[in-house]
Amino acid sequence: MKKLFIFFVLTLFWIPVKAQTGADIILSESLSNTKTKSDAFQDGYADDLPWHARRFKVTAGAFFPVNNTEVQVGSNNGNFGNLIDFEKDLGFNKSTVSFFGTFEWRISRRSRLGAEYYYLSRNSTKTLQKEIEFRDHVYPINATVSAFMDNHIGRITYGYAFISKPKYEIGALIGAHVLFGDVGMRLEGATIDAEYRDNYDFTAPLPDIGLWGEVVLGRKVGLYANVNYFAIKVDDFDGRLFSYNLSILYNVYQNFSLQAGYTGLNVRVDMERERLNGFFKWGYNGPTLTATYSFGNHVKLYKH
Repeated sequence: MKKLFIFFVLTLFWIPVKAQTGADIILSESLSNTKTKSDAFQDGYADDLPWHARRFKVTAGAFFPVNNTEVQVGSNNGNFGNLIDFEKDLGFNKSTVSFFGTFEWRISRRSRLGAEYYYLSRNSTKTLQKEIEFRDHVYPINATVSAFMDNHIGRITYGYAFISKPKYEIGALIGAHVLFGDVGMRLEGATIDAEYRDNYDFTAPLPDIGLWGEVVLGRKVGLYANVNYFAIKVDDFDGRLFSYNLSILYNVYQNFSLQAGYTGLNVRVDMERERLNGFFKWGYNGPTLTATYSFGNHVKLYKH
């Protein structure tokens, strides 16, 4: 954009100078040259950039989320346990490090398919400051408890660009997050005569819809953003999801780029099973640092 602006400014100064010797002829040639160079400038973004509008893109990197987790699980006799804040009550660190990877296939100029995978595992050991009821057991005050939480998140999306230009695209997303969760705790044997443990695992499919945008800021720099939301209640399942992502890309060399961003996800799941109810609320947000490799032929993006 900066080069295009400078080009037009120089052209505006050049036209009146040349107009003194042949206004009509020179003006016509100037307009023709302007159009040719402008077209070449625009087309270059679609055809020449090694990282933009390629058929395939693979991303992998690290995520540094700050977590907030609440869990409530009933017992087999139908009674509810108390609400547990994993960071406050069980001593989980809010800040963690996670791995994630993505894959994108641009089927056509407007359509794309994407897949994502996140993994986050946390554990802690703490002397309880309050009594905790979790499934079939009561964990007393001053008891030493080991707790864990393992989460796998998979996502599949279809995106459609209702605006598709060489330098920017805006579109809609439809897809689903699938959360595989397992949370539990164990009362250490040194605390009482016998050790016991409980866990609660679940699978939560959460569809989502959203918007996305992608902008070319320069020949080596791009910006990407998306936001998603959905809520669903079916029989004994009630779930809500809100997620977002903002990242900036820098092309390091040819098809290889680095991305820095900020992403977040907030999930709430209520599930009812026979004589066993569960409530799970988990939110995280934090920076990401990833490497991206783009390959395959360029997808033609039209100016009109």
